[in-house]
Amino acid sequence: MKHDKIGSVMTTEVVRAGYGTPFKEVARLLADHRVSGLPVVDEDDQVIGVISETDLMMRQAHTPAGPYEADGRPWYAHLTALTAGSRRRAAKARARTAGQLMTEPPVTVHADATIVEAARTMARRRVERLPVVDEEDRLVGIVTRRDLLRVFLRPDGEIRDEVVREVLVRTLWLAPRTVSVSVTEGVVTLDGHMERRSDTEIAVSMTRQIDGVVDVVDKLTYRLDDTRVQPEEQALHGVADNWLRGR
Repeated sequence: MKHDKIGSVMTTEVVRAGYGTPFKEVARLLADHRVSGLPVVDEDDQVIGVISETDLMMRQAHTPAGPYEADGRPWYAHLTALTAGSRRRAAKARARTAGQLMTEPPVTVHADATIVEAARTMARRRVERLPVVDEEDRLVGIVTRRDLLRVFLRPDGEIRDEVVREVLVRTLWLAPRTVSVSVTEGVVTLDGHMERRSDTEIAVSMTRQIDGVVDVVDKLTYRLDDTRVQPEEQALHGVADNWLRGR
């Protein structure tokens, strides 16, 4: 079973900044290209950081019109005595270049990573975009949450064909009509009678991993509950059991 790679959905024409790019030029790049963030690269085009609109807002709060404390100090002055994160925010409030504004180290992804892997990285690191890099960490593209959501626009018929081909036939060695597979708005329904309970679990688990699947409705039944069989007996049941155990 193959997953779509990041290289198939990323944007290759990337708006970027250098370490010394002035603050106003960064703001202009974001505004002119209507993007909410961009990567910062060095002279070898390697990604060294990422700038978001939030980073620029920290600097904006430092303008003369920004809020001040009662003693006349800017709002961020007291942050230097607090956490490392607070000190970084205070430094960004005084930033004049992209290198001073950027968040580092950058969270990146390789072009041969799957869409699922990229989505998990975004969710875990709480970022809205990922610079895409090659084997030498040079910038080759960028992917956003919107790009990853395109996978859910995959046609239902295409999803059904992959479930039948990759899950039922190639993995479980079943005849295509053994299990009824229907897909509506990305929701896959599996209906049929199988020999073993472990096979039904494999079918449901693998179907959930297919690109574009929103959910799986499990209507599968089985003749034998082989999940209670002793390990030495289970080894006789075939390669599908090895997949289920993660081998």
